[in-house]
Amino acid sequence: MLVIDVEASGTELWKHSIVSIGALDLSNPTNRFYAECRVWDGAHIMDEALAVNGFKRSEILDPSKPTEAEIVHEFLQWSENLVDRTLAGQNVSFDRDFVKHALERSGHSEYPFAYRTIDTHTLCYMHMINKGIQPPFDKKHKRSALNLDAVMNYCGIPDEPEPHNALTGALSHAEVISRLLYDRKLLPEFEHYAIPWKS
Repeated sequence: MLVIDVEASGTELWKHSIVSIGALDLSNPTNRFYAECRVWDGAHIMDEALAVNGFKRSEILDPSKPTEAEIVHEFLQWSENLVDRTLAGQNVSFDRDFVKHALERSGHSEYPFAYRTIDTHTLCYMHMINKGIQPPFDKKHKRSALNLDAVMNYCGIPDEPEPHNALTGALSHAEVISRLLYDRKLLPEFEHYAIPWKS
């Protein structure tokens, strides 16, 4: 399983750019990937997105940084030898689609990842239901309120640090996947946090 987290200059994949990618191989969690880039020429930048990921405009416009195209190709090369390239993460369709569109912008003709993904939201929702726990619900918007922090807290881990970092996000996703699927801890970064349902 390829656990991924993308930070971007906004939420619309056709007009915003990737600014960083973090990933790890769930079967070999020391095999990690992290890269930052400048936005593609003409990409829009949302101040709200920068508030989340902590980048400054000067950093994501820095001409000395690699391009979006360069880091997505570097990410592809890193992932080529993984046994299982099924993408996984929190709301991982966001990350999948940003990588797909970045590859298309770069002229890469073939997208190597499957459309099917493994989402931590779904894993946690099912885990809670199986334990007889009602998942958090946003009554105002009439939808699940099970965001990454809620998933992490359910798994015994504090909120993701702010600002969000793509590698920290990928590590958080991987840890909760291991706890939810296999009832076991995965990463040394989270070793001192107990799994609540095993305590």
